[in-house]
Order: sequence, then structure tokens, then C-alpha cells
Amino acid sequence: MGASGDMLMAALYELLPDKNAFRERIARLELPGVTLEYTPSVKCGIAGTHISVKVGGDEEQSDDVPHTHSHGSEAPHAHPHDKDAPHAHSHDGDEPHSHGGNKRHTHSHGAKRYDYNGIRNIIRSLGLADNVLNDALGVYKILAEAEAAVHGVATSKIHFHEVGALDAVADVVGCCLLVNMLGVTDIIASPVHVGSGSVRCEHGILPVPAPAAAEILKGVPIYGGSVSGELCTPTGAALLKHFAGSFGAMPPMVVTRIGCGMGMKDFDAANCLRAFLCEDDATPGGLSDDVYEISCNLDDMTPEAVGAAIDILLGEGALDVYTTPIMMKKNRPATLLSCLCEEGTRDKLSRLILEHTSTMGVRIASYGRNILTRSVETVSTEYGDIRIKHAQGFGAIKRKPEYDDVLAAARRCKVPFSAVYEAALLMGESAK
Repeated sequence: MGASGDMLMAALYELLPDKNAFRERIARLELPGVTLEYTPSVKCGIAGTHISVKVGGDEEQSDDVPHTHSHGSEAPHAHPHDKDAPHAHSHDGDEPHSHGGNKRHTHSHGAKRYDYNGIRNIIRSLGLADNVLNDALGVYKILAEAEAAVHGVATSKIHFHEVGALDAVADVVGCCLLVNMLGVTDIIASPVHVGSGSVRCEHGILPVPAPAAAEILKGVPIYGGSVSGELCTPTGAALLKHFAGSFGAMPPMVVTRIGCGMGMKDFDAANCLRAFLCEDDATPGGLSDDVYEISCNLDDMTPEAVGAAIDILLGEGALDVYTTPIMMKKNRPATLLSCLCEEGTRDKLSRLILEHTSTMGVRIASYGRNILTRSVETVSTEYGDIRIKHAQGFGAIKRKPEYDDVLAAARRCKVPFSAVYEAALLMGESAK
């Protein structure tokens, strides 16, 4: 059912074993005039939590445009709405307002406003840990750049209403804090349900997804469906874009906890965002899943250009990229480029290959694979701390010191690479 900041925050909140710890930490931040209310909620028989963010006692509301159904008579059909995205506004006719206008505003034109730098200063003033601070600033950078792109102006020209701005800051900071408290290392998201229809902002009626959300979701698999209303807000889109390493079907995993974040809207389907927490090493027997291979033949690119394309693909989520020397027709020497990926990144990586190589098309094949489950431990050696990667499953057990750690220690201590490697393996064996 899409994503909004408050629903994401509520789903992650439910995963915490100690929920009071989050309540206390978010309360200590002392966002001006901001309060969070945690309410049990049931949607279509499913129990979860709704978190409402109020600024000076006001709560932001989205305003989906009612539509009609033809079932023998025409009756208006509308719902209560989710909230959470910042709304930028023009007061003097030359400053842009957000077209991500999924809010119904009741503020006067004399209400306090914040520009992008003002929002960043508020976030920096909260005393957040460095990793939480960097995440929060990163999410807001995505939001501000999307608003600026929609209006064709610099981010410095974007201004936000007080209630909408502080509401979104609370959602963003809360989600970043929760990700940190949960200690998660990888986040996978399903394709994003954006809803359909129209949404009313202060300056008119706009299509769903609102332009700012649509801008943020470039490169992300999305779909509309039959649900009428705004399901994915700009804040929700920015949080997903920042934290999700990939988008696609749920991979094989062993779930340890489930969190249900509830929205304010009511539909025939449960308006519930679920978060599943799993452990990487929860399945010592190994895993089986599907992997995709995207390949193409290249006979007119320099080695440097092929290398640049490989770096881009690896940086955008490819599991592996490699080349094979081949002979093409008329005995032309060429290169076979192969890219391995998961379903969630398949389409994006296909587009990148077409964009960054000279090929006119790509081949895509699906393969089943068996995967060893992995874990990492750190051992202390005479050359310093070295990480050891462990893998097991299907009757196999493997251990391997982390290459970067071994190389750094060998250079630092001026000893052979093999000496550090063997010392790390020895300590790894003795630690068992």
C-alpha cells in the first residue's frame, strides 16, 4: 500500500524489542512544537501501530480528490487520508511551491516557513549520531532536489510550511534513528504501489503520483492499480530511495519479527505497510533463489570504456560483472560482457548497459542458484584486527580473511600478504 513517512516509521517501530527506548530518544530531540502519538490500529482485522506527528497540535492531512463509481447510480467516494510530505509554497509569486502537494493546508500566508538550509540546520541541531545525521541529511537532499527539479530552480529557492516541514523532519529523523537502532545492514523493498487518481494541493489538482514523488521514484519499479488515492508520498519515496539497496520480489529469508505500520486511509484492502526483519545467518543449511544474467557482445569499445561500464554496473547493485574474450563473425575478436543481478535491479542494469556500452541489445537469462549463508567475525592477530568471512550450507564450510584487511595490515607491518592471511586463518580456527 505504498509508503509514507509515518507508516514506515510505525512499521520499523514495531520491530523494536524495546519500544520505550525509541520513544525516549525521539522525545529528547526536542523538535520545536512536535509531538508523536503512538496508537494501536486495526485494518481489515490486522493489528498494528499508527504514529501521528503533530506540530503545535496540528496534523498534516493529504487531500485525495473524490471520484465517482458507476454501479447503477453515481455516488461520491472518498477516504480519510495519510500525511507526511513537506509542502513548499510561494508567497510572493516568484518562489516555487511543491507539486508534491499531498497535504490539505489550513495555514495562513503569514505562517512560518523554512528553506532547505533552514531544514538542514534544524536536523544538525538535534545532536544525532553521525550515521543517523548523515542518513537524515541524505533523505532530505533527495526531497529537496526532487522539488527543485519539478520547479526548475535551485534547492535554495524551495520553501516549506512550518507544519509540513517539521512533520517530515520528524518522520525522516525517526526512520533514520530506527534503522540505526535495529542495526540492519541491507534493506530490500517491494515495487512501490503509488495509487491512482488525483490529489488536491493548495494551488490545484495534481495527478497521482504527485510530481515530486514521481521524480524521486525514477529508476524504481512502481505500479498504480485500482486503489484511488495517493499511496506513496514524497517523504516515503525519499526514505525508500535512500535506504533500499534493491526493489523486487521478496527473496528467500527466515523472518524473526514483523512490524505493521498503519495509515489513516481506509480501503477494501488493508492499508498496512509491513516490515520483515530477518537474519543473514539464520539458515545454516544454505539458500536457493534465482539470479539473472544480462549479457551482450562488444566489438567496438576500448578496454577503458568497458572497464568504466563495469564500474558503473557494480556501483548500481550488480552482484558481479565479468568479461570473456570471444570471436564474432568474420573472425572479429570481441568481448562478452556478463552482469549478474537480482530481479529488483534487472531492468535498471539492463538500461545502464544499453546506455554505457555500444551494444544495440542485451540478452537476459534466469538461473537457479544455491547460496551458502554468510557471516563475518573479527579476529585479533599480531598484525592487527582482520575480518574473517564464513560461509556454510549444502554440506560445505568455507572461511576466508577479508582481502582489504589483509592487504592493509601487510602494508602497515611491512610483511608478506601470505603471512597476514595465514595468521588470520589460524586465529579464526582457534576461535571456533
